[in-house]
Amino acid sequence: MNISLTPTLEKFVQDKVATGLYNSVSEVIREALRLLAAKDGISQSRIAQLNQDIEVGLSDLEQGNYRDGHSVMNEMIERYE
Repeated sequence: MNISLTPTLEKFVQDKVATGLYNSVSEVIREALRLLAAKDGISQSRIAQLNQDIEVGLSDLEQGNYRDGHSVMNEMIERYE
């Protein structure tokens, strides 16, 4: 597999190898891909949780378990005055 990097990214990768923390460009790229995969996993988990929270909210609405926004704001204003 061949990849093309912008000059800025190529310098970044070379600088990482130059630090001695990585033995090769391939190691830097593999680490970057592992981090990208982890980030994707976190994003998917957050989206799943958001979807679950939305379902709970919609269910509450259907059951009439909600409060009018104006009432809540008025209560907050009264509480903090």
